[in-house]
Amino acid sequence: MRITPSISGRRRRNLVTSSTSDRTPSGHLTGRRPVTLDARRKRFGIVVSRFNEFITKRLLASALETLLAHGASPRAVETVWVPGALEVPQVAKWLARRKKFDALIILSCILRGDTIHFDCVSNEIIRGISQAALETGMPIASGIILADRLEQAIDRTGLKMGNKGAQAALAAIEMASLNKLLGRAR
Repeated sequence: MRITPSISGRRRRNLVTSSTSDRTPSGHLTGRRPVTLDARRKRFGIVVSRFNEFITKRLLASALETLLAHGASPRAVETVWVPGALEVPQVAKWLARRKKFDALIILSCILRGDTIHFDCVSNEIIRGISQAALETGMPIASGIILADRLEQAIDRTGLKMGNKGAQAALAAIEMASLNKLLGRAR
């Protein structure tokens, strides 16, 4: 077992370690999560786009179910609805600056149309969320569906390809735990 010596003794007890057989020759972990998926005592903000609400409601239901299944208290989850995808990064940044949450989850669905609008919106939302995460240090998990057709979006809400809402919730739990482990929490 290896424990990184730069981590204090108090934190060392909480650090999840792995045997050297779980490591590649370069020393990186192979396929194991470095932290547990425990949402207890963590707070989550969820930003949901009302545009394509038929899809985003399904993403939200799955994200909430996943957070609760991993120990989050219903009172520790705050959901904010926004009109469309372009409003998501701004609200995410506002929530991140409040320092009330351990991680944010973004849920949105953008469908390709007959114009370049899809490309503009999808590029801006991804850029804006990345910028908000980098500027604030807040883990922001993406549950954004970018699809050519409605059927593809529906498939990503649990019918064929898993649910992007649940996947984003799991990523948020893991990143919040990792953030705390690295001493960057709120």
